[in-house]
Amino acid sequence: MNNPSKKTDNRKADLLSKEVEHIDIKSFDARPIVESMRGMSFTSRDLGRAAEIYNMMLEDKDCAVILTLAGSTSAGGCMNLYADLLENNMIDAIVATGASIVDMDFFEGLGFKHYQAEGAVDDRELRDLYIDRIYDTYIDEEDLQACDHTIYEIANSLEPRAYSSREFIWHMGKYLAEHGKKDNSLVKLAYEKNVPIFCPAFVDSSAGFGLVKHQVENPGKHMVLDAIADFRELTDLKMHAGTTGLLMVGGGVPKNFVQDTVVCAEILGKEVDMHKYAIQITVADVRDGACSSSTLKEACSWGKVDVAYEQMVFAEAGSVIPLLASDAYHRGAWKNRKRWELAKVLQK
Repeated sequence: MNNPSKKTDNRKADLLSKEVEHIDIKSFDARPIVESMRGMSFTSRDLGRAAEIYNMMLEDKDCAVILTLAGSTSAGGCMNLYADLLENNMIDAIVATGASIVDMDFFEGLGFKHYQAEGAVDDRELRDLYIDRIYDTYIDEEDLQACDHTIYEIANSLEPRAYSSREFIWHMGKYLAEHGKKDNSLVKLAYEKNVPIFCPAFVDSSAGFGLVKHQVENPGKHMVLDAIADFRELTDLKMHAGTTGLLMVGGGVPKNFVQDTVVCAEILGKEVDMHKYAIQITVADVRDGACSSSTLKEACSWGKVDVAYEQMVFAEAGSVIPLLASDAYHRGAWKNRKRWELAKVLQK
């Protein structure tokens, strides 16, 4: 008779046999196609103008560039792309969903992988095999629980007090620098390059499980995350930098969080300029009034984003952000930028 567990192990191994390959923006030069797209129409021309605005951000010696991430582009193949932007001084701060930072980047930083799904799939079978699915991408749930446990261990190692997500992610980066399995993890590079990462909804990710376990097992003596400190710290960075540009992949909490820093500074009695440059890549429909899909022109009415250099690109981000990033990388404006090292501004 066949061994049921052996059969199950073989089936799981078969499903998790093809790793997601992360795109390398350095390996191809997108300048000719982006240049051509500027002369086209529809989304092609929008992308061409977005690329132009991004290069303007990088050429502006007074501009700090903030990347926001929502959605699953990291798991889907853009993980190394974002790391390359950070490594090559093309972004100065990051605001992201917890999933982008923990379930995707930190997860791979520990040595785990995301896998390609092929053909029709029975999600009940996936559940039985402990395989999680993101559209056509698989994650081994057992690996993800190991990632959760690492978050738990990091929390246990910290002094019991309130931390901004930026502080906690710094400790995650330190952990990867000492124990990680991937040199170009975004979290690790941010720790090494003094680039702050904020996750204002940090526990809306697998990290939440590890942090709940930490809190339950350490009643009255546990660390906590302070989302208000996140908002204050990022507002401090906006006031420090002055001129800012936004490169926004998706929408959600990261988008609104970073835009609101202008209003927050005003409430604090500080006069700061609206974000001078802004790009958003999204497939969200603007007609339902959701903040994730509001246009950048609409954000101007709230005093958040100037309209002189803004561009909406309505496209699936994984299909266009590699072109925009490769174009900027090969144009090379980043070579002459100062390193803002904004994390140092927040260190006490």
